[in-house]
Amino acid sequence: MDISDRGPRFDPEWIGVEHSEDAGNNVYGTLRSWRGGASAVAERFVGAGWRSRSSSWSGYEVETDWCQVEIDPVENADLLLSGVVDPRRFHELGALLDRFGLRYSLELHGGDGDLVREIHA
Repeated sequence: MDISDRGPRFDPEWIGVEHSEDAGNNVYGTLRSWRGGASAVAERFVGAGWRSRSSSWSGYEVETDWCQVEIDPVENADLLLSGVVDPRRFHELGALLDRFGLRYSLELHGGDGDLVREIHA
């Protein structure tokens, strides 16, 4: 998949830092048994209006103004998801994955690293 720069850029203002790479990850997840690979998932995000870019040989970074996540394959058909999400919009990330028809688990962690919320679908 090529880079898509059509969607909005991640805006880290809600966490009070100047650059998103300064923000610690607060969302982690697994996309279960997805045989289409990270590229196919990134394409779905792009179809929903997000930006995307290749972040490794087989991984992708996708972002919108309220979320920026990496999608990386692991040895089986699962994909790992990690990054930063506006905690007030965590449920929207889950709803988007539901709309894509993916099986997943997501965890939202607070500033102290404690688990705040989970979604399993």
